[in-house]
Amino acid sequence: MNNYLAAAILGVVEGLTEFLPVSSTAHIRFAQKLMDLPVDDEYWKMFAIVIQLGAILSVLVYFRKRLTSFIVDFWKQFSSSSDSVSKKPLWQHPLVLVIIAFVVTAVPCFLIDDMIGEQLESIQVMGWALIVGGLAMWLVDWIFSSKATTQAMDDISLKQSLFIGFSQILAAAFPGTSRSMATIAGGQVAGLSRSAALEFSFFLSIPVMFAATGFKLLQFLVNSTVPFTQENGIALAIGFVVSFVVALGVIAWFMQWVRRQGFLPFAIYRIIAGIAVLIWLT
Repeated sequence: MNNYLAAAILGVVEGLTEFLPVSSTAHIRFAQKLMDLPVDDEYWKMFAIVIQLGAILSVLVYFRKRLTSFIVDFWKQFSSSSDSVSKKPLWQHPLVLVIIAFVVTAVPCFLIDDMIGEQLESIQVMGWALIVGGLAMWLVDWIFSSKATTQAMDDISLKQSLFIGFSQILAAAFPGTSRSMATIAGGQVAGLSRSAALEFSFFLSIPVMFAATGFKLLQFLVNSTVPFTQENGIALAIGFVVSFVVALGVIAWFMQWVRRQGFLPFAIYRIIAGIAVLIWLT
């Protein structure tokens, strides 16, 4: 297959699945396999990392006003000694809690990086992770959606952010679980509403994905012997741009969908997709 067409297809897959609770890692691997791309090739491994940056950029663009508001509020609270700015202490600010959840996730994931790499090579593990994650998401949404005590991300507590951070470690250790699914389900179990859990998941994705993709990209640049040709560069640019545009549309749609419908359709899709993958492997 032409590399430019393959890059565009993978960009669409990344943009569609990065923030939906269906596992972008699994879908990228499946797509590479179906297109008969050399998944062990260093260039295509690096490609899968770079196009994630396009998806991250879409989060910054979509939530730019919300993010700016948080930053301004944080700075006012940080620079003022008056309690009139905010009744909450600085460490309970949503941005601080996002960073805390990120640290809780990042340190263990860095330590188990080699194990994560081994799991990434197993499509069978991803198939089972899709099924188990789908069942877990279904049960969590059914049991906890009516028991939410925190309706907005602004009201999240330290305990809730810590729980979400620990939940995300599971997704990192078992590719196919889905980072988005783990943070959303973890948030619901911790008492967040669907929309609050989803919004926190989006904000947490910014430092997590920047750190993960940056670390992997640095490893590749240091260790790689792949010559960087003009064709490779154009393919990367296509994948990056397509991933950004598609992910931006998915975020806007997903935020509206979850407020009205919930996560059941994604749970069912995960289970069906996981079963299909396991049957395909046999």
